[in-house]
Amino acid sequence: MGIIEAIILAVVEGFTEFLPVSSTGHMIIASSLLGIQQDEFTKLFEVAIQFGAILAVVILYWRKFFEFRHWQFYVKLIIGVIPALILGYLFSDKIDALLESPTTVAVSLFLGGIVLMFIDKAFKKPTIESDDQISYGKSFIVGIFQTIAMIPGVSRSAASIIGGMSQKFTRNLAAEFSFFLAVPTMFAATAYTVFLKKWHTAEGAVVKGYQLITDTQEHAIAFITGNVVAFVVALLAIRFFINYLKVYGFKVFGIYRILIGATLLILIATKVI
Repeated sequence: MGIIEAIILAVVEGFTEFLPVSSTGHMIIASSLLGIQQDEFTKLFEVAIQFGAILAVVILYWRKFFEFRHWQFYVKLIIGVIPALILGYLFSDKIDALLESPTTVAVSLFLGGIVLMFIDKAFKKPTIESDDQISYGKSFIVGIFQTIAMIPGVSRSAASIIGGMSQKFTRNLAAEFSFFLAVPTMFAATAYTVFLKKWHTAEGAVVKGYQLITDTQEHAIAFITGNVVAFVVALLAIRFFINYLKVYGFKVFGIYRILIGATLLILIATKVI
């Protein structure tokens, strides 16, 4: 994977991570269409550039994250991330296997699109408008919904937003809480990928992720550039998403997912992917 491919994947990650369209699914599609070899570094890169994306959330909502007097906010995030940590630890190998299945991604995109077509009508009367009103129990339920996104193509953002709206959150609050919940969830996934998970170098040596990143100058440059690009693009994507939701809701994202999912199924059937 060269620097241009790294930038393209980072743009895809930054733009799609917080939209309910599945960043993982889009990166699998982008990697396939670009002909990027799914070697160990590419697999690590596609997870590790989430760090740039979550940093965008922290910067945009810095008052929320650094207002330490409101400790309940941090407790809610910890409670919300527990289901993902447990299931991620127990089923990491099976999740990795699913990540290599474009068909799983396509079907998940398509079915998730159908759900998003009707979500605005399904949850018409929200009663919770700010995160101060979110109980610990509701945080945990949203966290359970988020684990559905371990199936590639579902979208972590979509799953947690639907979870929030099922608990009477307004759609804007559901989206924002999904951003907040992404920070510990994706930080844990990135930290595990970089510091704990074992990878193989081109020579066959078993190393940690940070060693694979620094294995070559090309890897190091791609990693740094990817995170910077993902950060900048995610800043713009989050602002766009929140402003769009206030007026239009989720229907267009449902239509988009259906079209992308159907297109991907056609590409798979015709052996293009």
